Amino acid sequence: MQMKRTGRIQYIEPAFSGEQHTVQGFTTRHEGVSRPPYNSLNLGTNTLDQDYNVEGNRNLLARAFGTSPERLVTVQQVHGTDILVIDEHNDDFSHFSGIESDAIITNQPGIMIGVCVADCAPILLYDADKKVIAAVHAGWQGTAAKIVAKTVKGMKSLFGCKPENIQAAIGPCISQCCYEVDAPVKNAFEQNGFDWSCYAYQVEGAHWKLDLNGANRDLMMHNGVPETNIQCADMCVCCQRELFFSYRRDDGETGRQMGFIMLKDQ
Repeated sequence: MQMKRTGRIQYIEPAFSGEQHTVQGFTTRHEGVSRPPYNSLNLGTNTLDQDYNVEGNRNLLARAFGTSPERLVTVQQVHGTDILVIDEHNDDFSHFSGIESDAIITNQPGIMIGVCVADCAPILLYDADKKVIAAVHAGWQGTAAKIVAKTVKGMKSLFGCKPENIQAAIGPCISQCCYEVDAPVKNAFEQNGFDWSCYAYQVEGAHWKLDLNGANRDLMMHNGVPETNIQCADMCVCCQRELFFSYRRDDGETGRQMGFIMLKDQ
């Protein structure tokens, strides 16, 4: 992955083969219009930032990649495992914003799909053969419930994607160095069949440091996505205050960056 700039948008771009048909990336916190503590490219609607600031920032993002803000599709993320599937043309995308979901899959060109994060892992998926894309929001709850595995299976069952053809990118998120969790998190992982010791180490008492990147990478691999097809930004949003928002670091009063991907109009 590399840091790039398009228009006013600074973002981290994963390199997908066949990327002439897509645009994709993970935003930083820079080059928007929001004021502190949301400065400046806050893309999250579930913050106390002014609505017109968030709308302005989303406008900047959409137009930087040649689309309109009306075609930037996000959902109401609830740390669950529901997936929004868009498999036909729509004239109005506004109603999707109220749908409770934590992943989006589409084969429709010209729609920028995105997930907003401040510590959770944003994951982008792309099948260049079937021209299918997905965006996944994976915090500890979604990861424990294997949402990225469910998304890979959805791409396979609904669109005929072969997991070995899926390319994936895990964007900046809170890294193991900063992600201390407690017993309920451990229990949730173990109840869903994870070997907890592979993804967490104990720091003291009933507290562990959790590796979201590793857990989601292995979930994809266990569902047929080759390790060589998975890129990881390996950037800790909690450590890098100058580049990213972090809910934990900023005690909840912070903005949201976005993982986004779009199939270009053919």
